[in-house]
Amino acid sequence: MTIRPATKNDQELIRQLWMEFQAELPEPEYLQETWEDAWSDLAQTVREGVALIAEEEERAVGFVFCILGERGRKTAHVTDIYVRPDARNKGIGRALLAGILEPARAAGLDHVSLEVLIRNSDARRLYERLGFTPVDVFMVAPVGALADQLGSDERPASAGSLHVQTDDEAGVERAVTQFLPRLGRSAHTEVTSLRSGWVTVVDELCDHNRSAQRRLGAELSERMGVPVVALALEEEAVVRFLLFERGRMVDEYLSVPTYYGELSKADELSLSANPTLAARLTGADPARVRAVARVASSPSELPPARELLGEIADVLGLEARIDR
Repeated sequence: MTIRPATKNDQELIRQLWMEFQAELPEPEYLQETWEDAWSDLAQTVREGVALIAEEEERAVGFVFCILGERGRKTAHVTDIYVRPDARNKGIGRALLAGILEPARAAGLDHVSLEVLIRNSDARRLYERLGFTPVDVFMVAPVGALADQLGSDERPASAGSLHVQTDDEAGVERAVTQFLPRLGRSAHTEVTSLRSGWVTVVDELCDHNRSAQRRLGAELSERMGVPVVALALEEEAVVRFLLFERGRMVDEYLSVPTYYGELSKADELSLSANPTLAARLTGADPARVRAVARVASSPSELPPARELLGEIADVLGLEARIDR
């Protein structure tokens, strides 16, 4: 494998690689760039920045383009980097990045920067291993949806359900009737046996009051002497579940731990699911709990929250009750 500087005579070769790159991770339509526009920028980088091509046995297998402290940045900014799929895991991406270091130092630059799509998890893992850390997040919103949000002061609605590990539906209903008025006024409460071995409680107050749901879950667990699971879709953005045993909350999961504000690293970790506890209290497969109940720094890094809640409920052997 060799790394060589690109020249203007490589335009067709670079076009082929660039088109493969675009086909592999297509941008949304509103971000798509034509080859003509892309080449205008790439050609300038060939002339003024760093443009390298990786070759194996005289066949081009990748490229990197890097701007040296221009266009508003005081970093060596990698605008494009690509390695063909059949040439990956051979160190070619690392070699391409290594090729920009000396030019960066010569230009008096102390940092290398780049952008990566959130969904490109393989590339993100590579960059994180190499020491890159997130500085900002590029976000988009449809104009219509943004207008709707800006026109309303209300936060998106939340919904949840409590699941009591028992067949005693009447006992659960008595406990709810006796304890719920202590928490506040509720417009609607429903107690049903949706799945064998579990009684489900849906309550309007608990939908929008996380403290009420937490207190009711602990009370039901203590009174009935059985495990209780509380599921919640919060603000149509994040998923939470709580596990109760003998009246005590023993585990809490939030799909985006920092959604409501910054936390210490210890507090962030405490909001990851405990697969062992989930398995012991619900009979779930711990490997499936670990695979599905993931955490991220942003909702956009996870499946849509409703979809994620459904997946988690299924893994725990429950039925999420949020469509009401």
